[in-house]
Formats: sequence, C-alpha cells, structure tokens
Amino acid sequence: MTNLFFYGTLCHVPLLELVLGRPADTLDLTPAELPDHAVHWVAGQAFPVIVPRPGARAQGLLLRAPDAEGIERLEFYEGGFDYDLRRETVETADGPAPARVFFPQPGRWRADGPWSLPDWERDWATLTLRAANEAMGWFGRVTPAELAQRFPPMRARAGSWLDAQARPADPTRDLDRDIVVHDRRRVHFGFFSVEEVDLQVRQHDGSMGPVMNREALMVGQAAVVLPYDPVRDEVLVIEQFRTPLYLAGDRAPWVREAVAGLIDPGETPETTAIREAREEAGLEIAALEPVAQLWPSTGSLGEYLHLFVGLTDLSGLGSGRQGGLAEEGEDIRSDVMPLARLFEMLDAQELRDMPLTTITLWLARHHERLRAEAR
Repeated sequence: MTNLFFYGTLCHVPLLELVLGRPADTLDLTPAELPDHAVHWVAGQAFPVIVPRPGARAQGLLLRAPDAEGIERLEFYEGGFDYDLRRETVETADGPAPARVFFPQPGRWRADGPWSLPDWERDWATLTLRAANEAMGWFGRVTPAELAQRFPPMRARAGSWLDAQARPADPTRDLDRDIVVHDRRRVHFGFFSVEEVDLQVRQHDGSMGPVMNREALMVGQAAVVLPYDPVRDEVLVIEQFRTPLYLAGDRAPWVREAVAGLIDPGETPETTAIREAREEAGLEIAALEPVAQLWPSTGSLGEYLHLFVGLTDLSGLGSGRQGGLAEEGEDIRSDVMPLARLFEMLDAQELRDMPLTTITLWLARHHERLRAEAR
C-alpha cells in the first residue's frame, strides 16, 4: 500500500470523506509537508496547483495506506482534470514518508497567488461539497474525463441549489413534516441533469398523499436581459436555433429571445447579464432594471431566472448582426426594432419565449418612466 499527500481542496476533511466514501475516523491522516514546493491558486479557478519552489514547503495532509477503492475514487475525482499521481517524499512529525501526489500535467494550469485553504473554505467549500456529492454519485458509471467535462454545470447547479436554500421558506409549510422522500436518484448524465424521486406530499386536507414518482430537468439559474434604449425607444432582440423546440416537433425552431446565459459559480445575476449582453450582442449595458425572479416551468424544470431590462445605447446598430461564442456553438442574430413593434408582436401572439414575453409586459408598464428618466 502507498501513501497519498493532499495539498489543496482535499485537505478539507468533509470533502475528503465524501470523495473516499469513508468517515475521517476510519482514515490514517496526519499533517505533512512537501519540501521545495508551493501551492498557488489556479488563475481564474477555485482550486489550487502545486509548483516546484526551492526552499518553500507545501502544507498538506498525508493519508497512509488508502485502500484500492479509495485510490480509484480519488483518481476518478481528480484524474479528469489533468492531474497525475507522482511519487515524492514528504516530511511528517514522525520523519520522512514516501507518498504519491497529484501533480498537474505540464502547461495545463497557470498559477496565480498563494493558496489559502481558509479562504477557499469560506468562499467555496459548501458549493464544492454539493457538486462533489453529485459527481461521486457517478463513480463507476462514467469515466474521469467524462466527469471533468460535466463538472462545470454540476458546480453551477450546486450554486443554484445554495441560492435557493438561502431564499425565504414558506412560513405555512414544514418541509421535514410535509414531504417524505422514499428514494431520490439522478438518471441522466449530461450538460443538464435529470433527477427522479419517489415521494409523498401532505395534501391540503392535512393527510399525506400517495407515493408519487416524479422527474425534473435540473439546469441551474440564468440571467435574462432585454437591451433597451430609452432615448430611441428601441430594443434589441436576438434569434437563434433551439434544439428542444425541434425535438418537440415545432416547425419553427428559430426563436426570438432576450439575451440570456447561465450564471457561473461566483457570479451575480447582474454580472452574468452584462457579460452575456457583451458576448451575444456586442453591447455594453449602462444600467440594469430588475424585472422578476421566477421559475419558468414549475412542473418540469429546475431552472431559476433573473430577468432584467438593460439600459443601453442602440444608436448605429442595425438588424442582422451576428453574435455568440463559436466555442459554445452559438449562432445568434440580433435585431433592433422600435419598442412599439415588440408590443405589436406581443399582441399578435408572435412571441413564443416566456422570459421575453414577461419582460415585454413589464416594459409596457415602465417604459414611459424609463424614457422620462433618460431625458
């Protein structure tokens, strides 16, 4: 049996327990240092990288003699992120000890400032534990490379779940008393997740209902912004192909929408709205007007939307401009039109996207105020 040395997020014992599938009191853990190495944040990421540094000492934990399954679980969690195990010698209070260490493949990650485990625990531990719980549920079912590809949306869903938990509870309901979950499982591994649950829910007459089987498509949360020029009284609407419409049999799967994008972990809805307007439409948003925060399809979809009107200057912009990120497969056309034309489309039931329809209804109530404030 070999030893393993951890220097980053796996020094957070609850995460190590989750990844190994064993409680800490069954593990032989001790503090250790790796000489002539330093731990740094990865630039733009929420995890660290270890780099050679003469005279430095990388602080961490030594796990003595992990079992074969534990090593397999660790390689599943770390392996797809281009980290390889390398043999080193670490120092402990009992003297030197051989250990294997996860090192990044050369050139894969760029080191930033010095790593701080307490800072990571404050800002990222809870989200990472939630995402890791979903990730390790796929151990033995997908490859480490497949897991790494899907880990970013797992983190986004974890962030969305934490935000949902922070919103006010229903004061008339007790979830622990009124909902009984018999089984809960994830049945699809992809960019989105499908969760299936067998549960009972307390009825309006006070009795517990029968066991029901339900499914939900779990997405995360997104920001949606409709660019509006209050001086010119114009809006910018985008059009793009939407696969779900095509799969559902709609013969017009190119849809007019507002600008939208999933919220990345660590982003605010406002930051996402501004970023997406820049990426999809090439626009700089001067100010955001909050419209609504809502679940667009409560019977099937686990996605939470933050809707905005984005105040901007649309002068000089015409219709037919192309936008979107090629690396994300986006092919987006933007059209600038008078707000009155958007209202006509609403009345003629030509708008088929719920967020755009909702924002248009809000603008019908508020555009005169926005125009007056812009004068």
